[in-house]
Amino acid sequence: MNDFFTRKMIIGMVHVQALSGTPRNHLSIREIVSSALAEAQLYQELGLDAILLENMHDTPYQKREVGPEIISEMTAVACAVRDSVSIPIGIQILAGANQAALAVAKAARLDFIRAEGFVFAHVADEGIIQSDAGALLRYRKQIGAEDIMIFADIKKKHSAHQLTADVDIAQTASAAEFFLADGLIVTGSSTGKPADLQELQAVRAATKLPLLIGSGLTAANIKSYLPLADGFIVGSDFKEDGYWANPLSRPRIESFLKAL
Repeated sequence: MNDFFTRKMIIGMVHVQALSGTPRNHLSIREIVSSALAEAQLYQELGLDAILLENMHDTPYQKREVGPEIISEMTAVACAVRDSVSIPIGIQILAGANQAALAVAKAARLDFIRAEGFVFAHVADEGIIQSDAGALLRYRKQIGAEDIMIFADIKKKHSAHQLTADVDIAQTASAAEFFLADGLIVTGSSTGKPADLQELQAVRAATKLPLLIGSGLTAANIKSYLPLADGFIVGSDFKEDGYWANPLSRPRIESFLKAL
């Protein structure tokens, strides 16, 4: 992990096209892999530090458990991307399918996973998400994947946190550190919404873990976030018109990197 955060990491999102069996699927696995490869290769060409694969087009998401078709196709995508680029790669499988993501990362030789619902329960679009840190780290040990880092979302976006309203984000960060997360991710309230600067400052003061920002970063605001975090996960701002579901925009990526 110390080798991963030798500098501020810019991590580009690859929103994998809708997979087999999901309502929006209309592409073959060959076409899905080809699309992901093109985005990953562009990110590497433009000098990004890492890539994060995510099945965001698979709406509506299932809670924790996804079908074998999702796992197998994400593995196919991840293996193809791993063979195509040399920069670090992570993966997230929605919604909260953290063990599945870890299994794919192990098979495809990836570097990290993004895990939601790591500590404390919350209510998401998919229902009540119970924490899974204990089961997830035991599974990582079981499959010999201790070299794969787990970056945990805390007080994550698209969720209600009334169940833990008496536990602030700094306490949540401390709990995730105690439960052996390798890094923490702070987001805004939804995709494309910026993270709260005061929350970031509170998390930074509460833990020694690497801190990543997971939503709402733009060419216009990146400088204000640079002192507060070690990594920056960017999706929407890299897309045409700044919308996550659109194709990547080379000029927008170049504009973001220039702003740094």
